[in-house]
Amino acid sequence: MDILGLSTSPSSGGAYALILTEEHGNRRLPIIIGTFEAQAIALELEHIKPPRPMTHDLLKNMIQAFGAEVQQVFINDLSEGTFFAKIIYDDNGNEREQDARPSDAIALAVRFDAAIYVDSEILDEAGIVSDTEHEGELGATPKAQKQSEEMSKLEKLESELQTAIDTENYEKAARLRDEIQKLKS
Repeated sequence: MDILGLSTSPSSGGAYALILTEEHGNRRLPIIIGTFEAQAIALELEHIKPPRPMTHDLLKNMIQAFGAEVQQVFINDLSEGTFFAKIIYDDNGNEREQDARPSDAIALAVRFDAAIYVDSEILDEAGIVSDTEHEGELGATPKAQKQSEEMSKLEKLESELQTAIDTENYEKAARLRDEIQKLKS
């Protein structure tokens, strides 16, 4: 996975959506993270070095001081809307793993230039398919509005989800994805 970007909105209460995208595919995974973690990721992506090391920089320095290197990050579980991750690292020739929040794991991954992986079942469950073919269809005609009124609630939500993806409103897309999953359950 690659980091597509970070987004926020005034209604999010200070939370950010970290958007991961498949390297060779069209699925995206929005993960809601805190302000501090978003800042830590953004600073590293923009190659901005603060005057003093931030927590993730300090952790990187300590990991390297012990002769270890982060190899990859694996988002391996999703339970009740919460993502879980593992940091896979080389500890003097021994492969080890450490449980972590995805935001912290990704903040370290960008510092070590480590690969980011997501379990395929998580992408199937929480991923959003990006359909770039429909980008020009955002304006609704009266006929389209009438058809929309005739759709079931699920179809309406799925249609709104596609529009949110096409307009890159990933926070709304994540909320809609969760509503759709509740309806399907």
